[in-house]
Amino acid sequence: MLTIHRLQPGDAEASRRWDAFVHQCPEASFFHRAGWQTLLRDIFRHDSHFLYAEDDGAIRGVLPLGHVKSRLFGNALVSMPFGVYGGVAASDAAAAELLEQEAQSLARRLGVDHLEMRNVQRRHTDWPLQDLYVTFRKSIGADDEANMLAIPRKQRAMVRKGIKNGLQSSIDPNVDRFFALYADNVHRHGTPAMSKRYFQALLTTFGEDCEVLTVTSPEGRPLSSVLSFYFRDEVLPYYAGDDEAARDLAANDFKYWELMRHAAARGARVFDYGRSKQGTGSFAFKKNWGFEPQPLHYEYQLYKRDAVPQNNPSNAKYQFVIRTWRRLPRALVNFVGPHIVRNLG
Repeated sequence: MLTIHRLQPGDAEASRRWDAFVHQCPEASFFHRAGWQTLLRDIFRHDSHFLYAEDDGAIRGVLPLGHVKSRLFGNALVSMPFGVYGGVAASDAAAAELLEQEAQSLARRLGVDHLEMRNVQRRHTDWPLQDLYVTFRKSIGADDEANMLAIPRKQRAMVRKGIKNGLQSSIDPNVDRFFALYADNVHRHGTPAMSKRYFQALLTTFGEDCEVLTVTSPEGRPLSSVLSFYFRDEVLPYYAGDDEAARDLAANDFKYWELMRHAAARGARVFDYGRSKQGTGSFAFKKNWGFEPQPLHYEYQLYKRDAVPQNNPSNAKYQFVIRTWRRLPRALVNFVGPHIVRNLG
């Protein structure tokens, strides 16, 4: 008989079984991994409800949920907070349906404003949809030259410029250089930064499946850095930061080329450039690399809202806050930022 269970924090055996299912389920992503439950609890202080459907001792579906409750941004049950993908990952329709029913019952019991499923594929045509985001994914091969030639000519020229400038890349043992570049970058864009503790926890939680690559000048000055996730045969560059000098030296393009080269050597065959908002600079940058946008189908059940929330920097009502944030001292924003961003999910 198919039944719903909740993954209990600290249950190592259940977490192992959960991750074994996630690794082999085609619908699952890196953001379905059990380790996110610990991060939601210990770093962001959010309640988690990691549900799984089981039949005769075998897991047939999982649904990781985080309860993000904020005075500023509302009260939501989300799969998955801080991830670009989420929703149900199941081996059959019956397990998927039962998990979604349980999520809706849980949402009503918790009294949330809405339930959000960050699906890649559309599941419910009658649910309100957030169509702001797209993702970019592309196959890569084992041959560096073939991967280089697959990059469109103009962007390939930028990669070669970085090589000509003598830029170097290396894998970092910690997040120190990455965080300095990342925090500076997001401050310039007027958005709050995650805490350094969060990035350190990512490395600890996911081990060799989480990696930092940093690009330096010939003199050793850090210019650009990216923290990436590895899942099955995919690499997902997820958080990044650049020095202001990076653009002139082509360090950003060189960074992603070096990551592609390094990931291919590790056995990755899919480069997942991740989520971007349509019409933004990051959207254009990824298209210039020859990646085609694929829509993300974030579906909602609204309980105490009339419309899908727009808690993102593109919302006009946040523009004054963004301009003000850019003018605040770095030490202040690095202290306050994590307290704000934890509520964004």
